[in-house]
Amino acid sequence: MNATITQTGGPELAERAALELEEASAQEIIAWAAETFGSELCMTSSMADALMVDLASKTAPGIDVIFLDTGYHFPETIGTRDAVASVYDINLITVEPKRTVAEQDLALGPRLHGRDPGICCHLRKVEPLQRALEPYSAWLTGLRREDSVTRRDTPIVQWDRRRQMTKINPIARWTQQEVDTYMTENGVIVNPLQYDGYPSIGCEPCTRRVAPGEDPRSGRWAGSGKTECGIHT
Repeated sequence: MNATITQTGGPELAERAALELEEASAQEIIAWAAETFGSELCMTSSMADALMVDLASKTAPGIDVIFLDTGYHFPETIGTRDAVASVYDINLITVEPKRTVAEQDLALGPRLHGRDPGICCHLRKVEPLQRALEPYSAWLTGLRREDSVTRRDTPIVQWDRRRQMTKINPIARWTQQEVDTYMTENGVIVNPLQYDGYPSIGCEPCTRRVAPGEDPRSGRWAGSGKTECGIHT
């Protein structure tokens, strides 16, 4: 449990803030988070695009941005990460799993992502993020209610019981049109895979192109029945 959480957050604060900030702009929500949590606020980014990075860097310059390098990313995702780190006023923190892909293959057998994607995601995403978030009391995410059925009830602010910290979702209410408009008007960096049929980008072995009209997240773990990596569930 984060040492300062009882001073700067908790379920009561999250519940109250969720109600008060429901109609607030993303910039106002981020400003509230920065004022409330200060240096104990961070954000995560999958580097599918830099929308949230753009918003956060303007409102909370120098913010810590956590990127999980699973060892399975597309080269385009790593390139996007490097471009984001050089362009925006952020402190990029790349976090890696305890084992390299080769070490995991040796210990658990090759292609664990195909045999048991749940365990693979836990080892290469969930556990590393848990470690990375330990110094913080709150984190910003880019979750949107439109993303999928599992995210349609995403609150603006919520209490993350598993991690005992406050989770803030500033663009939860945004539509895809609002996302596209903001990124165009602000010249936001976008992972080039977005223009090649990958509206939702994860690890290369577990992500496929999505046909026009398909659910944007249908290309993640296709055919496995899995819809989330475990970070947000």
